[in-house]
Parts: sequence; structure tokens; C-alpha cells
Amino acid sequence: MDILYAVLVLGGLGLVFGLILALASRVFAVEKDSRLDELMEVLPGANCGGCGYAGCSAFARALIEGTAPSGGCPVGGVALSEKVSAILGIESSKNTRLTALVKCSGGVRTSRKYDYQGLTDCHSAMRTGGGGPLECAYGCLGLGSCVKSCPFGALSLVEGVAVVDHERCTGCLRCVSECPKNIIVPVPYYADVNVACSSRDRGGALRKVCEIGCIGCKICEKTCKHDAIHVEDNLAVINFDNCTGCGDCAEKCPRKLIVDSKLDRGPRVMSEEA
Repeated sequence: MDILYAVLVLGGLGLVFGLILALASRVFAVEKDSRLDELMEVLPGANCGGCGYAGCSAFARALIEGTAPSGGCPVGGVALSEKVSAILGIESSKNTRLTALVKCSGGVRTSRKYDYQGLTDCHSAMRTGGGGPLECAYGCLGLGSCVKSCPFGALSLVEGVAVVDHERCTGCLRCVSECPKNIIVPVPYYADVNVACSSRDRGGALRKVCEIGCIGCKICEKTCKHDAIHVEDNLAVINFDNCTGCGDCAEKCPRKLIVDSKLDRGPRVMSEEA
């Protein structure tokens, strides 16, 4: 009888506690917002961090909480912004898809102070004598730290300089912070014409260390009919708001360092504050 009594008591307690847990699960249950699944279906799933959040799921939760703009995803662009806005029932915020640009064309065309024999890493090379093996203080070291950092295979080394495949680039811009020379910059995805140089040295000094760098001759500036390119501190700089992508500056550049991709990437979309 004692054993039967103990079994009944334990069974009763188990039933009571089970009912309490079931009731608690209902009372304290956090109702899942159905919009989260809808957002995850339309988000690219790249988890690149370009939106400023840890991944697509974190970005989706921020969208629902109202702390992130509908146009915050650099990968999805305007089309995604419109889908997100439709799900959330809000007005779409404009955004400009970004891509990375390596502002250097030197590579094998750049003079070297010495042959670097250390680790295949740009940061390690920068810590060697004189701030690295290149004569040009602005040049790409060509050791591929940015290439290794890209999770989408959008960077590669071509003739000693890093080059971005803009169709693979998601705009996460991890490579920007990885470059110790700070010569990788974000540019609009629609920007077909770019100046692939970062040197601020005068033309005479630049010619001594690089066969292709910008010498500040202002031929591009005089050629442009849209007031879209000017030489600032010995370097040609493009105003993408004015640039039409005609490519005239690239054709006239005597150094052939203005890159004209001639890619059709769809309509231009200017950025707006959310």
C-alpha cells in the first residue's frame, strides 16, 4: 500500500506540475510576428552585415521593431525595399546599392623599395621597414588580405593589384576595413566610371614610382561636359551625382587609369535619408 500511495502521490504531483507548466507556457508565451517569416523569404540571406546588423534575421527583427529603414539592405536595392515596405505597410525608403572600388591601378607597374619575403598578408607587409615594400605610399600591396576577407569571392588579384567583380560584390564592404592602405572605398553600383588611383603626390613625384597613377593634369576635368570630375589635391575625383557615365574622361585620360566598365546595371537611384 505504501508503494501504491507513493506512486499515486508522485503521479498527482506530476499532473499538477504539468498543468502549471502548460498554463505558464500559455500565459508567458511570446507570440511570433508572422511578418518575420515573410521578411526572411524576401531578404537575400547573404548575412553580409552590409545593413549594419549581424545578419538578415537581425535586420528583419529591426525592421519589425521600426529601428531599421526598409531600404537598409545594400544587396537588395530598391526592389527589396519595396517588398519590405509592402510587408510592413510603410512607405518605401530609397537606397543606393553600393559596391567596393580599389582605388589603385599600380600593381606590377609600381616601383618597389625591396622584395618582401614575409607573410602573405598586407598588414604584415605594412609593419616592415618604411611602411611596406612599395615606393608609392598609396599603392595596393597586392597580398590579398581583402581577397581573403570577402565571403562572396568578389575580389581577386590581377597583375599585383586587387580588383572587384562588381556583379559579385554585395556591398557588405568588409574589405574596406581590411585594407591597411585605406584605398578600398564604397561607390554607387551604377557608377560605371571610376578613378582607380589614390595618390595625392604631384605628377613629377608620382611618375617616379608608378607608371599609371594620376598626375593631376586636369584633362579629364576639361573634357567633362557635366561638371562631374575635378582634380582635388593632385587627384581626379568624380561627383557621381553629376556623372552620366559617358566615359569621355576615361577615353581622354593619358594615363588610362579612369576605369569605364560600360556595364548596364539598371537605372540610377539616388540615396535618401530614411
